[in-house]
Amino acid sequence: MVEGVSEALGDSASLFLSFSSLQYGQNGVLQVNMSIAILPMSAEYGWNPATVGLIQSSFFWGYLLTQIAGGIWADTVGGKMVLGFGVIWWSIATILTPIAAKLGLPFLLVVRAFMGVGEGVAMPAMNNLLSKWVPVQERSRSLALVYSGMYIGSVIGLAFSPFLIHQFGWPSVFYCFGSLGTVWLTLWLTKAESSPVEDLTLLPQERKLIADNCASKEPVKSIPWRLILSKPPVWALICCHFCHNWGTFILLTWMPTYYHQVLKFNLMESGLLSVFPWLTMAISANAGGWIADTLVSRGFSVTNVRKIMQTIGFLGPAFFLTQLKHIDSPTMAVLCMACSQGLDAFSQSGLYSNHQDIAPRYSGVLLGLSNTAGVLAGVLGTAATGHILQHGSWDDVFTISVGLYLVGTVVWNLFSTGEKIID
Repeated sequence: MVEGVSEALGDSASLFLSFSSLQYGQNGVLQVNMSIAILPMSAEYGWNPATVGLIQSSFFWGYLLTQIAGGIWADTVGGKMVLGFGVIWWSIATILTPIAAKLGLPFLLVVRAFMGVGEGVAMPAMNNLLSKWVPVQERSRSLALVYSGMYIGSVIGLAFSPFLIHQFGWPSVFYCFGSLGTVWLTLWLTKAESSPVEDLTLLPQERKLIADNCASKEPVKSIPWRLILSKPPVWALICCHFCHNWGTFILLTWMPTYYHQVLKFNLMESGLLSVFPWLTMAISANAGGWIADTLVSRGFSVTNVRKIMQTIGFLGPAFFLTQLKHIDSPTMAVLCMACSQGLDAFSQSGLYSNHQDIAPRYSGVLLGLSNTAGVLAGVLGTAATGHILQHGSWDDVFTISVGLYLVGTVVWNLFSTGEKIID
């Protein structure tokens, strides 16, 4: 955090960021465990690529439903309880996944959708919490720190899932990682608060300092939907979130399958090698956050910083995905994936930070609104990938992603802004 602000904040804001990052760690673990477990599951149940795509996308059905509702709920009642609800809900759904799979495909689809319902409130709630706890000058770094927890969680999930499957069978992945939510929830409910005002452990000067340096102060009583939806930068966020998430969610859900089918790695190798792109993202997200906040502190406009960071977040992955069709070496393919995902993480300091720039009081609602488009991209992209692979090739999958990255680059640079447009 910036000098003069962070030194006076004490432990409360740091504790909040640590718990938030841990929560996203579990989020990351749960999102990737199916991408590994789906390989032995599809072999056991005889699922074809289209069915695998349907199963992978079913998570996003529920995730889509609670984006806007989660944002409204967080902005009106506070993020603490909303996030706590989401964690216990998706943890239970994760534990029930092996049982549902044995009962049949319809049951599995419902449980996966239920898991998405719980995870759908997480990002809007987190955006609300960050707007209340984190000074404006530290927005990119703090957001990157929290969301990099998801990348580290993905690393842990990809590293340990193959071992658990090999030793105890694929159901162990869901039982083991699903139970982690109860541990986190116990700590969260006893240590975290929705805002500095509610934290009785803060000293008065600490509470005042946070309030003076954070953009979001007053609680939201009503949502100005007409005003929000009339602003071009809002629609730029919505469009670019869709373009960004199409490629991101395809890699999130299908990367181990790509390594297994195209690069001919076995299950253990696919899981371990899938670690590198996520590890790169964790490093790049924090590096990008530091770069963005440093540029702002040195006088660069927030608008220019957001445009620079998101342009890297779009064009970087687009470039490296286009190189995959020209590469025969598995090592170079893994390196390209790592570079693609690493540069993708600069989006944390671009579009993901922009909600709090343009509408700090409604950052939860705005994140829910734009992430609804992002989740829709996950639903369509993940399912479409299964159908494309059944009739086409991975080159076709990557070409669509690259096209959307290019569209997002143009829209973002034409219509986005870093200035506050909604009070």
